Amino acid sequence: MSTFRIAACQMNSRDNKDVNLTTAERLIDEAARNGAQMIGLPEMFNFLTTDDQMAEGAEAIDGATAHFLRNKARQHGIYLHGGSIPTLIPDSNRIYNTTLVFDPTGEQIASYNKIHLFDIHVEGQSSYKESTRVAPGNRMVSFETEYAQMGLTICYDIRFPELYRALTLAGAKVIFQPAAFTLYTGKDHWEVLIRARAIENQVYMVSPAQIGTHGNGKQCYGSTMIVDPWGS
Repeated sequence: MSTFRIAACQMNSRDNKDVNLTTAERLIDEAARNGAQMIGLPEMFNFLTTDDQMAEGAEAIDGATAHFLRNKARQHGIYLHGGSIPTLIPDSNRIYNTTLVFDPTGEQIASYNKIHLFDIHVEGQSSYKESTRVAPGNRMVSFETEYAQMGLTICYDIRFPELYRALTLAGAKVIFQPAAFTLYTGKDHWEVLIRARAIENQVYMVSPAQIGTHGNGKQCYGSTMIVDPWGS
């Protein structure tokens, strides 16, 4: 693997897509000015709201947000990892949670639909069922660059080590894990899980995160991290 610079962007996305894209553009431009050759955004960077309203922000996989990402990658001559966005599923009342990746020419080189959905019940605390409105993906995805082969995961995937092992065995040296990790679980599990995936697989983990309170009242932990194979 050759030496290169990655930037991971942290956001507090809301239900206003124009505002979110403006923020993302500012962060991408800043990272590119500081020499980043690859930039990663967090989960649902373009639209984050109540569960019932997530479908309102869903787009075709080649929609306006993909056009935005394509143009920014081409403008700066960088690889751009588009965190994740809600995408439409034809003839379905559910959506996908989708990562898109673009190369320095603006060509889309990878897409991944989140496999492991955040269905959880913590006794006496809270319940959440992402699968009510989001359909799971069914395939592992990695992509090639001149720097290294890289793998794609999203948020709750981090709790399923077999996916990271499979990506590593398939050749990935860098694995992305954009997230909107809850404050409640993040304070105890975020850092230790990311560091574990890096150490046990001897890969770099890149985890751009959502932070703060969002329009749906959800609180995200933030703490964006890039972790090396030693766990640092």
